[in-house]
Amino acid sequence: MRVLVACEFSGRVRDAFLKRGHDTISCDLLPTESPGSHYQGDVFDIIDDGWDLMIAHPPCTYLSKAGARWLHQGGTINKQRYEKGLEAKEFFLKLLNANIPRIAIENPTPLKIYELPKHNQTIQPYMFGHPFSKRTLLWLKNLPKLKPTEVIKNYFPFLPSNTGGKKRGQQYSFGVSKSSKESSTTFKGVADAMAEQWGKILVDGE
Repeated sequence: MRVLVACEFSGRVRDAFLKRGHDTISCDLLPTESPGSHYQGDVFDIIDDGWDLMIAHPPCTYLSKAGARWLHQGGTINKQRYEKGLEAKEFFLKLLNANIPRIAIENPTPLKIYELPKHNQTIQPYMFGHPFSKRTLLWLKNLPKLKPTEVIKNYFPFLPSNTGGKKRGQQYSFGVSKSSKESSTTFKGVADAMAEQWGKILVDGE
């Protein structure tokens, strides 16, 4: 079956599906970091090319709740940042409403001000064999929720959280992620679960 992995430069989800025999291509404005089938450019150049499944990871910089302090500054809304958030929302919705039978969109918790549709599932890396927490939401179209594959009970924050709270004596974490690229890359355990569970649906025609 034909699978499009949108907004992915790491090739991790793409490679998980390729490994299981699916005709899969990743797409991003950046070149792929893992040699393989990749379209470098606008995803909407190829979005109508007859895909059976699309898994998308749209940019979340302006939509994510983690950026709330940058949107609300001094009691007012940063107009420029708000408008960029609206552009990101439009891109998100175009992906969600694409003419593809099965769609999964992965993003962190969004800011309420942008009123994105309700997500279908919340997942964590520690549900798929990684000793980290990183709350991730899934918007699903004609796909079942992912089933945990290996639950890890002892885990650590992957991303920074309330780092400014250190000076105020509040709970905080610097996380373990070393770069924005690493922060946005899908965990291998999650990618394998997507390929195994959703790929099986494509093969079996369920």
